[in-house]
Amino acid sequence: MNIKKFYYYFFYKIYKSIQYTSAPFGDFLLSFRAGIVMIALQIFILASIGIYYSIITEIRMGLSIFMPVIYIPLIIIIAFNYYSLDYLDIWKEYNKEFDKLPKKKNILGSWIVFGIVLLVIGNFIFSFYCLDQQARKDQVGPYAPEIVAKERREDSLQKAKQVENLKKIYGEDKK
Repeated sequence: MNIKKFYYYFFYKIYKSIQYTSAPFGDFLLSFRAGIVMIALQIFILASIGIYYSIITEIRMGLSIFMPVIYIPLIIIIAFNYYSLDYLDIWKEYNKEFDKLPKKKNILGSWIVFGIVLLVIGNFIFSFYCLDQQARKDQVGPYAPEIVAKERREDSLQKAKQVENLKKIYGEDKK
């Protein structure tokens, strides 16, 4: 199976799962919703790669949607998906072809696609975990010493207020 066919099969399985789960609500924009899922998964992969790159090279940068490193890949992903799925409507022909596959093969394909989706989402979450561990190690972001010290002071003040409130409740403040 070539990459193009696999891509359309992946879309087919996402499309069918959305169609199955939204059956009582009708077929309103099913291909659009499946396309959004495809875009989200591609963004998760790209973001994970960016996070791993940042951790490995130890390059820290603030990100904004207005930075070319963000919006150019985003535009490419959206344009690619629009062109390959919505503009040409080739996916409809592939869906008809994939509907003819044997049930056993389709079930196996469903599990493979489900596994890939879980892998992509799990990898995305793990990349943020790695980023958090790196921030702890480097003591940056929410783990910077001045922020940690400020939070400890606030926690101490809050605990002192709680103790005072408990003393008032139990009448120990008058002793």
